[in-house]
Order: sequence, then structure tokens, then C-alpha cells
Amino acid sequence: MLNFGSINRIVIALFSLLLLADYWLSMPIYLYVFIGFIWFSLTVCGSFFIQWNYHFSSYHRNTNIEENKVAITFDDGPHPEFTPKALDLLKKYNAKATFFCIGKEMEAYTSIVSKIIDGGHTIGNHTYSHTRNFGFLSTGKVKQELQRTNAIAKKYFNIGLRLYRPAFGVTNPRIKRVLQDIDLVPVGWSIRSLDTTKRSKKRILNRTIKNLKKGDVILLHDTSAKSIAVLEQLLLFLQQEKLQSVTVNELLDISAYE
Repeated sequence: MLNFGSINRIVIALFSLLLLADYWLSMPIYLYVFIGFIWFSLTVCGSFFIQWNYHFSSYHRNTNIEENKVAITFDDGPHPEFTPKALDLLKKYNAKATFFCIGKEMEAYTSIVSKIIDGGHTIGNHTYSHTRNFGFLSTGKVKQELQRTNAIAKKYFNIGLRLYRPAFGVTNPRIKRVLQDIDLVPVGWSIRSLDTTKRSKKRILNRTIKNLKKGDVILLHDTSAKSIAVLEQLLLFLQQEKLQSVTVNELLDISAYE
């Protein structure tokens, strides 16, 4: 499988061959530019598409599951208005979910996080600030973001977080080093609802359920009325299809906490 390491080795080999050929023949400069462009394009795409496992491997779905189970996951909360509504709907439909929480929001709304945990749901690390330039932070800054969120979970809820959802799904070698250093498990998704876009509720729901099957991990956000509306329709669909929403750690058979 192509990843950051294998692509680098291939590019180095190609440049080396070009340099050797250039010793006898005058190789056109555009060949060097073309190879560099391909490397840059693959690296950028691999950094933004977590499913590629380009920089490090993440859990995206359970392909071997026998039971009719899926995992609904939420990013960017807790939100003072919409997370409680999501919890009410999950309780109504007897469903469990996973909330990848932003550290500063966890600290601001500890009572809501307590309700998530008390409801039998799982929480995970979604960075402390969710800054838009997270992919450009230094290794030290990345480590500080993730450790700070873990410290909040430990301080207020006595939980040692193990699951990590990258902000914006961005991955890179610096994040990989930090995850290895502090022993966090990266979790991606197999179904991305795009509920934070300008798409209508109907389009978002149709995108989510179109190819939904057992073992899938669904990405939603508990941060808007539109997402809550989609959630209710999704839960109705799961009920009709006899699919059960469970925590992502149950679906993937991994530990959520230390």
C-alpha cells in the first residue's frame, strides 16, 4: 500500500535514476518538476484524507463484524444547546454513540460531558483548541494540545482517554510521532455525512444512508440544528433496517480508556 514512507522511497529512487541518466544525457528539467509535483500532490491528499492511512493507520470500520452494528460518532462538541438534544434522541432510540470532544469545550461544559458518560456513551480526544492550522503545528504544539485535553478528562471525569479523532481529519508525521509518544489510538470514519456544509438535511441524510452497512463508522457533528435533524432521521433508518448504533470502541473491539 502506498504511504508517506513508500512514496518518499519511490521519489528518491526516481530522482536518483534521473541524476544518473543526466550524467550521460541531458534530462529535461520538467521531469524533475513533474516528479516533485506528483510527490507534493500525493502528500497533500494523503494528509487530508484520513482513509488513505498515508501517514499512519487509523480505524475506519469493522469489516469482519457479524452483528448488525454501526457506530455513530460526533465531532466538535460538547455544545450547550445541541449535545443535550443529541443525547435525548440517542436515549429515545436506545442507541449509543461516541463523542470526540474539543478540550476547551469539555472544560466549559463539564456537566454535559458527565451526561454523555452517564448515558453509556464514549468520549474521545479531538484536540484542545481545534485550531484551523492544526496541520501546521509543531510536534511540541500538537503534543501540548492532546495532552491538555487528556488532562481535562482525567481531572474532571477521572478518565484516561485513548481514542483520538484528528481535527479536520488531518494527518502528518508530527501527529504520528505524538500519537506514538502518548499512546493514543486514531479513529477515522467510513461514512462522512458532510453535515457542516451548506447541503440540505435531505442530501446529507441520503449521503449518509446510501451505502451504509454493518461495521461502518459514521461522522456527524453535535453542533447544529441541521445535524440533530439528520441524526433523528438516521436513527429512524437504523431502526427500520435493524441496525444498532454502538460506541466506536465496541464496534471496533478496542479499549476507549486507560
